[in-house]
Amino acid sequence: MSEIEIHAVRFDSPAAQRLIRDALADLGARYGGSGDETPVDAAEFDPPVGAFLVAHLDGEPIGCGGWRSHGEAGDTAELKRMYTAPAARGRGVARAVLAAVERSAREHGRKRMILECGDRQPEAIAMYTSAGYERIPNFGFYKDAPGCISFGRTL
Repeated sequence: MSEIEIHAVRFDSPAAQRLIRDALADLGARYGGSGDETPVDAAEFDPPVGAFLVAHLDGEPIGCGGWRSHGEAGDTAELKRMYTAPAARGRGVARAVLAAVERSAREHGRKRMILECGDRQPEAIAMYTSAGYERIPNFGFYKDAPGCISFGRTL
């Protein structure tokens, strides 16, 4: 198997946008609607206030994830748009992207990562809990939505 390569890209880059469209379609199939109505601005993922990463395998974009600053203290990052293409699942792509996103956030002074997830994403929940994430009070756009599950972890 080839090695997974992960690179920072602009959130609005063609590769990132293709993966994000696929991620939203996946969420839409699970939850209905557009998949995620959370307001997102591409500039939120520009360093030093955020970053967006894309994983490639044999030159093809197969996964993504990013972080944006959260809260006033400047020490918390919010994980957004984690996704692995179905054909690449089970190969450690999501774990590699998560580790790279966490590393990027740490390098930019963030001490904590938080995220919103939904109860219809058992694979994501299993990965986050096995990576040391613990349930936290819900926050953000889906704070009061049924099925919302929020996680956090010290970096």
